[in-house]
Amino acid sequence: MPIYTKKGDLGQTSLGSGERVWKHSMRVDTYGTIDELNSFVGIIISEIPKSKSYKKKFTSILTLLQNDLFCIGSYLANLKREDIIKHLCKNTTFFEKEIDNMTKVLIPLSNFILPGGGKTGSRFQFARTLARRAERKMTKLLEKEEVNPDVVQYLNRLSDLLFTMSRYANFKDKKKETIWKI
Repeated sequence: MPIYTKKGDLGQTSLGSGERVWKHSMRVDTYGTIDELNSFVGIIISEIPKSKSYKKKFTSILTLLQNDLFCIGSYLANLKREDIIKHLCKNTTFFEKEIDNMTKVLIPLSNFILPGGGKTGSRFQFARTLARRAERKMTKLLEKEEVNPDVVQYLNRLSDLLFTMSRYANFKDKKKETIWKI
């Protein structure tokens, strides 16, 4: 069976319910942005050098995250599938614990820092911005439709996790954080 169906050639796609919607609809735009983030997380996983002490831990967290993002995308494609996101609350709590554990070794921030540092840290900062964009699109969708609050909370915490992973990678890689100056 070919990957192409030709059913979307006129600008519409099917949701999981069979409903046809425009490809630029808010819901499709939101799960498309989540897919972009998921793809970039795959790039991060593939580009963390094996020699890095955090490779195994980060790969484990990021693979969990990728699976969650697929679940969120599937949920958005068919809002009746609450079962596919029932684990998000538990994973949000897991992310909070990971954030707290990584933060213990980091210098506390009293100022904003510029995105950057090493390659891995910089990639995490970019992923953070993609997560924020997905969150903004999700809240815009939330204005129009009912969305499970666990999804919104998860995306909010996700950007915190990616920010912390950036800082942690830079710390482990001995890359300096640049303080934002006016």
